[in-house]
Amino acid sequence: MIQIIVFAVLLIFTFSFFGWNIYKVISNISMGKSVDRSDRKSERLKTMLLVAFGQKKMFQNLLPAVLHFFIYAAFVITSTELIEIIIDGLTGNHRFFAKPLGFFYVVVVSTIELLSVLAFIATIIFLARRNLLKVPRFHMDEMTGWPKLDGNIILYLEILLIFCIFTMNGTDEVMLNHGWSHAHVDGNSFGFAVSSYLGPLLFEGLDQSTLEILERIGWWGHLIMVFGFLNYLPYSKHFHILLAFPNTYYSNLNNKGQLTNLSNVKTEVENMFDPNFDPYAAPPEGETLAEPERFGAKDIQDLTWKNLMDAYTCTECGRCSSACPANQTGKKLSPRKIMMDTRDRMVEVGENKRKKGKDFDDGKSLLGDYISEEELWACTSCNACVQQCPVNIDPLSIIVDLRRYLVMEESKVPSELAGMLTNIENNGAPWQFSPTDRLNWANED
Repeated sequence: MIQIIVFAVLLIFTFSFFGWNIYKVISNISMGKSVDRSDRKSERLKTMLLVAFGQKKMFQNLLPAVLHFFIYAAFVITSTELIEIIIDGLTGNHRFFAKPLGFFYVVVVSTIELLSVLAFIATIIFLARRNLLKVPRFHMDEMTGWPKLDGNIILYLEILLIFCIFTMNGTDEVMLNHGWSHAHVDGNSFGFAVSSYLGPLLFEGLDQSTLEILERIGWWGHLIMVFGFLNYLPYSKHFHILLAFPNTYYSNLNNKGQLTNLSNVKTEVENMFDPNFDPYAAPPEGETLAEPERFGAKDIQDLTWKNLMDAYTCTECGRCSSACPANQTGKKLSPRKIMMDTRDRMVEVGENKRKKGKDFDDGKSLLGDYISEEELWACTSCNACVQQCPVNIDPLSIIVDLRRYLVMEESKVPSELAGMLTNIENNGAPWQFSPTDRLNWANED
């Protein structure tokens, strides 16, 4: 009964805290401007199934993709075991589904064990890639401190979880062979694919009380790892495990070279062509003039909710920065840092609004305090980062909106661009030649 009470309290706390964190995430994303992504539903569903569920873009690099798939599959299937753990914890049973499911239960748990072994191998290789082989994209400037630690923590937790699973299953196998197990099943053993061999190898010869203690350590350890990981997700880059699905569903399905129009600029242009539009007309009675909408983006509230969801979904894998030509030629720009900075600023603004009121202004902004002008102007708008992202994140849309603010609100344009734009305005081309002289080259001998 004490175990049931402890379990119930832990369960309530876990899902309550997780619910509070999810509320904060939704609240933070809701700070973004509206954007309509409700069209082309069948195409969106197909994109989500291929990219998020099928991990299509991961397989551009085969070995990491296969290793990641092992961990991904183990996580998805192991999560189904959580249902049984919750029932066992609340009822005091052990392996509630073992007897009614019979051989199918053995197949399911055996599948989990085989995937766990593959996940263990993948985890060791990923730790080596991060810390021994030092793959360059894991050691860029932005990957220090918490981002570096975060990337390792989940791998260490994965190893602990696997040890707990095999401790629980292995001791169960040995106890059942001796008739000591408290699992209500028929037969002399479960016969799980790995534990039926690993259990006797490691735990045979131990007395009943020691086996029972180890089995409980494995069970509670498994439970605490899963519950702890659930509440660790919203603070970690691994939140993409959940957000990859909605994020890919709401992907930008337009051609990558197509930039979005600013609605306020479009409205102004349309009004200019409307002969009946009076820019000096007073607003209708009872209405006040709306505050002019900002051109481009300076802070979080100027970005769309999809931009903010992108920031939460970022896996910090660095594929975008590895593909970025500006980054690879030594420029300051790193698309991964753009997404990390956006997420950090969003969390900061969200916490300020919850603690100090929705109108609180801390005097900071995404542009300037987090992302520099040098980073923005280093971007070539090539879309390599968008193409490479395994969960369809779009750093370029954030970069473009921040640059729009610099140009249209603050008139800040690099001198090289200023000359080119002036030539386009005057001559219809980037070069400082009159349009009438454009074909003079053809007259040369």
